[in-house]
Amino acid sequence: MSNQDRGSPDSSGGGQPDLADIDRRLKDLGHGAEEQSSATSAQSGGAGSGVGLGMRISVELVVTTAVGTGLGWLLDDVLGTRPLMLVIGLLLGGAAGVMNVYRVAQGLDDGVGLGRAMEHKRQDTPGRSGAGQAQAKEEGPNGG
Repeated sequence: MSNQDRGSPDSSGGGQPDLADIDRRLKDLGHGAEEQSSATSAQSGGAGSGVGLGMRISVELVVTTAVGTGLGWLLDDVLGTRPLMLVIGLLLGGAAGVMNVYRVAQGLDDGVGLGRAMEHKRQDTPGRSGAGQAQAKEEGPNGG
């Protein structure tokens, strides 16, 4: 097998063309890998995001309930009202968990603040003119 059969230049040609060829091939290979990676992630995004959302919802419920129960238990210990604050903390923690899950499910958790996200969602909802009503209230009945 000669040097030309292997695709390498002969010894008189020097090493520069070979390095440029390798560089071009590496760049082509890199671009192909990026395209394949983005196509794969776009196809599998639905299943992964569903599992992630389910895990987030379950963690929200468990953690908020545990924090509420823990705070109730600590208050019971400090105040000496053995089961009362524990039960209240359990109920408040569970309610906070359900509220967080509702916010996540409605997509209201994506904004910076809950109020800003809810206002943005109201403006996007068809059939409601929340922004127009707010502007009319600011202008007053005479338009100024």
